[in-house]
Amino acid sequence: MDSLIATAGVAAAVFVATNVDDVFIVAAFFADERLDRRAVVLGQYLGIGTLVLASALAAVVALTIPSAWVALLGAVPLVMGLARLRSLRRSRPPPGDAADGPAAPASVPPGATTLAARVLAVATVTVANGGDNLGVYVPLFASSPAVVPVFAAVSAVMTGVWCALGYSLVSNRLSGALVRRYGRALLPVVLIAVGLYVLSSALELAR
Repeated sequence: MDSLIATAGVAAAVFVATNVDDVFIVAAFFADERLDRRAVVLGQYLGIGTLVLASALAAVVALTIPSAWVALLGAVPLVMGLARLRSLRRSRPPPGDAADGPAAPASVPPGATTLAARVLAVATVTVANGGDNLGVYVPLFASSPAVVPVFAAVSAVMTGVWCALGYSLVSNRLSGALVRRYGRALLPVVLIAVGLYVLSSALELAR
């Protein structure tokens, strides 16, 4: 039971860290008068679900490779985290700039007139913004396949939370500024931690 809770905690932390930017994309979608709430919520679930499924499938392919070599995939989130940390230290936006509020309004294709088309438009943006998810989930899933169901369940719950948070940010600039500021600092730390954790299994190659 303790192991399950710990795994769920890790899954929640990883979701938060890899989807910080997505909060503001969701907020921008909610601010778009051409989109109703159903399209945004369903699109988010479709997009996040696609990312989790793609990561799981990629991890299955990786299972055909010896586990010690698969662990080298940990270099991906590690390098991503170091790069983001370096970028974070180089560019610190001044208070009150555009980074303090929601992202620029998300564009919806002119032809997206039906609910299905709008859901697909939201899902496409979510997937396109999901490079961090793939970079973290694939190594984790490949090194520990048993965590996939837990991560999937936590992602489903957190997607709902993200939609609620994104909706609240539409009318609350203060909370948006806080989430963006601390979220930017959290992501590199989580990426580096995940990378080191996965790479630790590759120590067998040095023996």
